[in-house]
Amino acid sequence: QVQLVESGGGLVQAGGSLRLSCAASGSIFSINAMGWYRQAPGKQRELVAGINSGGVINYADSVKGRFTISRDNAKNTLYLQMNSLKPEDTAVYYCKVITGGWGYWGKGTLVTVSS
Repeated sequence: QVQLVESGGGLVQAGGSLRLSCAASGSIFSINAMGWYRQAPGKQRELVAGINSGGVINYADSVKGRFTISRDNAKNTLYLQMNSLKPEDTAVYYCKVITGGWGYWGKGTLVTVSS
């Protein structure tokens, strides 16, 4: 059993920054993969940034150069630093972790970027 809690979302003006956090707890011994996804109203959920089982990081083309994914293994926390935010980044952001052969999702945190 794994629980994921996202935080750090909110309202920010275009050009601003936010840092999202995802705190994981429960039966975590080895994380195979982790990442951040987002879903805007009326659109499908998409991968924003991820770290696969081999430690390889990938970003969606739309956020390259602006977002940075990182983790603190000691705290079992995943981060997403978002800079130069655009109105198009407005969405609910979700944390996902794959461990023990199962995928787990957080409930999401809303990011709203105003123009």
